[in-house]
Amino acid sequence: MSEYNHKKIEENWRAFWEKKHTFRTENDASKPKYYILDMFPYPSGAGLHVGHPLGYIASDIVTRYKRLKGFNVLHPMGFDSFGLPAEQYAIQTGQHPAITTEENATRYIEQLKNIGFSFDWSREVRTSDPKFYKWTQWIFMELFRSWYNKETDQAEPIETLIAKFESAGTYGIQAVSDDDVPHFTAEEWNAKSGREQYEITLKYRLTYVADAVVNWCAALGTVLANDEVKDGVSERGGYPVEQKLMRQWMMRITAYADRLLRGLDTVDWSDSLKEQQRNWIGKSTGAEVAFPVSGFQFTEGDPEGLPKTENREPKTIKVFTTRLDTIFGVSFMVLAPEHELVAELTTLAQKSAVDAYVTAAKMRSERDRMADAKTVSGVFTGSYCINPFNGERVPIYLADYVLAGYGTGAVMAVPSGDQRDWAFAKHFDLPIIPILDGQKDIDKQADNTKEGRYINSGIIDGLTYQEAVPVLVKFLEEHGIGKAKINFRMRDAVFSRQRYWGEPVPVYFKDGLPYLLDEQDLPLELPPVDKYLPTETGEPPLARAEGWKYAPQVVRDPGPKGEEKYEYELSTMPGWAGSSWYWYRYMDPQNEQEFADQKAIDYWRDVDLYVGGSEHATGHLLYSRFWNKFLKDRGYVPEEEPFKKLVNQGMILGRSNFVYRLKESVGEGKIPVFVSNGLKGQYDVTPLHVDVNIVENDVLDVETFIKTRPDFAENAEFILEDGKYICGVEIEKMSKSKFNVVNPDTIVERYGADTLRLYEMFLGPLTDAKPWNTNGIDGVYRFLKKFWRLFYEEPTETRPGRWLVTDEKPTPAELKVLHKTIRKVAEDIEHLSFNTSVSAFMVCVNELSALKCNKKAVLQELVVVLAPFAPHITEELWAALGNEAGTLSYAEFPLFNPAFLVEDTIEYPVQINGKVRTTLTFSVDTVASDIEKEVLTNEVVLKWLEGKTPKKVVVVPKRIVNVVI
Repeated sequence: MSEYNHKKIEENWRAFWEKKHTFRTENDASKPKYYILDMFPYPSGAGLHVGHPLGYIASDIVTRYKRLKGFNVLHPMGFDSFGLPAEQYAIQTGQHPAITTEENATRYIEQLKNIGFSFDWSREVRTSDPKFYKWTQWIFMELFRSWYNKETDQAEPIETLIAKFESAGTYGIQAVSDDDVPHFTAEEWNAKSGREQYEITLKYRLTYVADAVVNWCAALGTVLANDEVKDGVSERGGYPVEQKLMRQWMMRITAYADRLLRGLDTVDWSDSLKEQQRNWIGKSTGAEVAFPVSGFQFTEGDPEGLPKTENREPKTIKVFTTRLDTIFGVSFMVLAPEHELVAELTTLAQKSAVDAYVTAAKMRSERDRMADAKTVSGVFTGSYCINPFNGERVPIYLADYVLAGYGTGAVMAVPSGDQRDWAFAKHFDLPIIPILDGQKDIDKQADNTKEGRYINSGIIDGLTYQEAVPVLVKFLEEHGIGKAKINFRMRDAVFSRQRYWGEPVPVYFKDGLPYLLDEQDLPLELPPVDKYLPTETGEPPLARAEGWKYAPQVVRDPGPKGEEKYEYELSTMPGWAGSSWYWYRYMDPQNEQEFADQKAIDYWRDVDLYVGGSEHATGHLLYSRFWNKFLKDRGYVPEEEPFKKLVNQGMILGRSNFVYRLKESVGEGKIPVFVSNGLKGQYDVTPLHVDVNIVENDVLDVETFIKTRPDFAENAEFILEDGKYICGVEIEKMSKSKFNVVNPDTIVERYGADTLRLYEMFLGPLTDAKPWNTNGIDGVYRFLKKFWRLFYEEPTETRPGRWLVTDEKPTPAELKVLHKTIRKVAEDIEHLSFNTSVSAFMVCVNELSALKCNKKAVLQELVVVLAPFAPHITEELWAALGNEAGTLSYAEFPLFNPAFLVEDTIEYPVQINGKVRTTLTFSVDTVASDIEKEVLTNEVVLKWLEGKTPKKVVVVPKRIVNVVI
């Protein structure tokens, strides 16, 4: 085949790879391993656009390169196939989400194979496959059967906690647990019933049921994660979201907060990504202080106007602060609108105002409340608390900048030292108390300095910050009003979704308590339902399943006995459940006895390179690191961190095109008139997005535009420039609504997958955002055809092109070009600098073409070097060079030989009185005296000397010659 026919070549090699299972990976312990993983996609109905493959192309280049370097490479692909879109479609159409998911995944696989990725499809996993989520359920069960021992700093089986209770009660127990765990002796524990003991263990387990403030979206019928909410509405569909207290399954990710922080120091991630995780975890060192509530000693006829209650107990408000030294500057207390004491603290006089404020706060997401630093809002509860350090009464307000789930949901406000508190105090005319003589201009703004000495601060007056803190902590502990404490911003993770399309939770309820299913009953599969909506009484869709109840097969102690049937948990797991461990399943995807064979895990261990979007910087990466650490604690995996190196690819932006409609031509009965971009300044126009696929080099295909836009019909008029309609241009995010989505199938059909792969890498650095412009792809296509011409003569109408490759010995110049490219490309791939590699290939082919190099010894090695980037054309040429078909993927990457880059000659610039007048070439071994002699006899030099004798001649070896006259 003397003509470069990308369609035929690529179809043939894709079929060959599939038939021969070229990329199937064995767990071959005799080879060094390299595990490269892409964050697996959700298969949406829209399929891929050209922005999606960017990370996959990069990871595939590394995969192919590492194979050529002798590694046993695991490069799998699968689908995060539970998700809201499929379920929303099911709600609208009645079609089971599994059908949509299967269709979409099939489409994705077709597109991915079309681009020539070397995935091992025999290891494909899908989170919605019961064979996969059986093990997600099993990991949930292991978490439920575990507790976190602070003493050993790891998770342990719950039986070890029970053994401690049996021998010593709660004495000496250092555990992560609920706040309200009871204290008891061994005798008291052993005297409890089985049910009582079981209930106590529920307060320690790593997954548990609790009331939590969540993002509730009534329209979607589910709880949403913070990253699924934007500007108070759901990211999916734009439905209102409110803050709501609901009974949820939770995960004690907070038990791992310190280890999640420490682990960041051991991985090769970007500093910005690590910082996002550190900020999300939010470790703070400070103190917890209890403020007694004023007025709770009254039971009726409260002078504060509090609602009447019987047997009212004294209440306290706990706050966490990193600046205990400012406690004498507290002039008010602020609670989150969701705080558990709001109803009790609200006086009758303030009830209507408080209720209205609480309702309004529910409609704002936590993210919006945290981000809105400009708006000052709040409401007085009518109640007061007591500053335990000076006995001062402090008014209690609600404000939505305080969140129930962060810290204690209460903030001691110090307006002289905190700008948000200062703005609140100014708004509500509250005192601003100076506390340090180093504070300045607090009438204009807060000053959070720690410099100077304390004033208006009781027991620490006159002390410095370093002197004051120990005094305050001692006072706290001696008076039993608080303690030094480390706090984290991160909260335990909500692990419930009130949806159908998700992993069923392997739990049933007996007398209100949760129990695990027998392992032999896994997987618990999704039952059929008549609708995918919540029930009419508000229960999750799983409540619609007829007869869906559990009959335990073994006797439990404690637990139910016999053949009774019990209610299953009706919520499903969140979207992040399956993605928190999936990389292990790729190691051994068909195993029915365990989530992966231990030998396979010990071989592959962890992911060497993980490639994916930056949108997963907190959620997925924190949850997966948490589950990985848990699995290590329990002895199932060997590594503390799952992803050694992680790279976030940048976004490929769309290049939108616009047409411009005259505003005067808008309206019923009017003929639409469109003016070309260069003329629009003369008119009053409205820009409209136009499909980029009917625009070439910014010239609109007017005929196709009219056909595809029946709303404009055939009577539209166009004001042209030089007979063409030129569109406007803008760089935006790729989106169907902007008509700027480019389908990779179209590019592959027209230019080939190899061109697409090279062009996406050529656009710019992997981690940067860059605009897509189909107009520029021709240059890469021409490069591949020029590369082909090194092997085949261009055919004519009368004869096919000849095979040009010879067995002649390469020249030093040809070897220099080759080895310069080998070194550059190897270094670039190791540093993920693919755009400069493509440039290097272009330079190389240009130089070899200029040298008329057709030597097999050069071209065969160049084929191997280019193969990771353009696998189809290189497979074709590898076979044409006489190699066995299909062996290129496991060939040997050429070794760089620095000897070929050693120069035989050196060019010396010759300066006369500081100005370069000529350049002379000398052999590298020419001595300085000989260089000087030749310089002084050179015609150009003699001209500038004008008959004068130089004062001196300085020869700088291998650099320059200076002649001074």
